[in-house]
Amino acid sequence: MYTVMICDDDRDIRRALRIYLTGAGYQVLEAANGLELLQQLNKEVVHLVLLDIMMPELDGVSALTLLREKSSVPVILLTAKSEDQDKIAGLDLGADDYVTKPFNAQEVLARVKAILRRYVRPEEKDRSTVLALGGIELDYDNKTVFLDGEEVTVTPKEYDILKFFMENPGKVFSSKEIYRHVWRDNPVGAEGTVAVHIRHLREKLEIDPAEPRYLKVVWGKGYKIEG
Repeated sequence: MYTVMICDDDRDIRRALRIYLTGAGYQVLEAANGLELLQQLNKEVVHLVLLDIMMPELDGVSALTLLREKSSVPVILLTAKSEDQDKIAGLDLGADDYVTKPFNAQEVLARVKAILRRYVRPEEKDRSTVLALGGIELDYDNKTVFLDGEEVTVTPKEYDILKFFMENPGKVFSSKEIYRHVWRDNPVGAEGTVAVHIRHLREKLEIDPAEPRYLKVVWGKGYKIEG
């Protein structure tokens, strides 16, 4: 059973999300602010975090900053329309997705399912467990990435994007194609979201991100990976 942490200072929002998530078979934990979230994550095994941005004591962006220092657990931001800059900051810090308030709890549930579904993909069981391209190795079983023999910490979304590219070397994909495949959603605002994640991957995989060996831009068309 997957465990989802709801971190929001609004008790009614936590209650509504808890009803939908427990009804779908998830175990649910709750936190009212970023401090409570970090304290519970030190004690509990959590597979995904729903994280509000505006909270007392420790806001969502600050909590995410501290969280990413030690964990790559998937994070979906719960944002208000007025929090666009905070939403961008959250994506920069490694959030995997976001939902804008007021939201439909069923939409949140669908996004939770989409992200957690990627932990185990049935079609991967019959494949070789390691995919290699140049100095990059991607381990299907452990969801880990190595560069020149050294493990690289990536978020689940970064892993999914890299996996998509490595399974299609040399092929150019637009931001919308990448977004549809990885987020499995309508690619509204895809360019900015994909660009942020590609930049993070470059910073982790390239000696010089400005002159990439692997993840390359094809101007006017999209991105591709080369070995």
